[in-house]
Amino acid sequence: MTDTIDLGHGLEVSRLGFGGMALSHVYGHTDPAEALRVLHAAVDAGITFLDTADVYGEPRPKTSGPAGTNEELMAQLLRERRSEVQLATKFGITGAIGTPDAPAVRGDRDHVRSACEASLKRLGIETIDLYYMHRRDLRVPIEETVASMAELVAEGKVRHLGLSEVTAPEIRAAATVHPITAIQSEWSLWSRDVEAQVVPAAREVGAGFVPYSPLGRGFLTGTLTPERIAASMLRAEDRFQRHFEANQAVVRVIQGIAQDLGATAAQVALAWLMTAQQRHGLPVVPIPGTRSITRVRENAAAVGITLDEDQLRHLDAVADLVVGERNLSFTPKGWVSRDREV
Repeated sequence: MTDTIDLGHGLEVSRLGFGGMALSHVYGHTDPAEALRVLHAAVDAGITFLDTADVYGEPRPKTSGPAGTNEELMAQLLRERRSEVQLATKFGITGAIGTPDAPAVRGDRDHVRSACEASLKRLGIETIDLYYMHRRDLRVPIEETVASMAELVAEGKVRHLGLSEVTAPEIRAAATVHPITAIQSEWSLWSRDVEAQVVPAAREVGAGFVPYSPLGRGFLTGTLTPERIAASMLRAEDRFQRHFEANQAVVRVIQGIAQDLGATAAQVALAWLMTAQQRHGLPVVPIPGTRSITRVRENAAAVGITLDEDQLRHLDAVADLVVGERNLSFTPKGWVSRDREV
């Protein structure tokens, strides 16, 4: 895969990215050496836009803040291949979810600056290509948080700014302070709420869109089993646990189109998202994550998949088949989909 795209405001990235969270503890333990091999395989396949966050990784004592071990893993790759990679990381989630008297999210200036310094140190780099506000701190005006982020750009510590899981009004407010290069939120064949307000707002301010969980946390690939779900965080989401059988109807549609194309379900789901550039009028760069080198190469090949109008029509319709919400039960209220409230 050699295709690249201007994500927004001059940030050139690979047409498909890689979500680093998949290499952390969330889906179970990963061997660090194998995880590094997966990262190298992604870059070898032309997937050079790598996404991480300070909170991804093996849990540490809550008093010590975000885990950071996923950034430390990325650092091993960056020592050898920094010039080949566009690196995105995030701040804001403190790692104190569910801890009494400790905020789950911080967007104040002190935290923005200290989080950036800590990420730069863990990553072993001088400049972060794309720095996201991971979640909105509702106690702090978004303009203040973005102003603090803009200071980092002025100081050369960050090149571009992004926002994750924000509303359309928040996007517009943030863009009055500093150009916003990317909006990240969940977006896939079965999670499409962002299309109503958030995607148009991103287009309006010249930001590209970076869909996370573009394969529905693996469900849309047709490879998940109830046993695998029960052994991971997915057991907390009713789409997976309570409505596993009902949502197989979604998978069957995707698999049928994949069979017609000689492709995989994952490739079809990714190709559908990448048509959004034409259909919604803004750059869209999905960031699927995986622990498998084979899957990395499979995902990279999705860039070459072309869907016709009939196939797109059938895929668009699967949203009506989905049973259950996308919110995870253990996350704080308002963690995702706040755009529905405005």
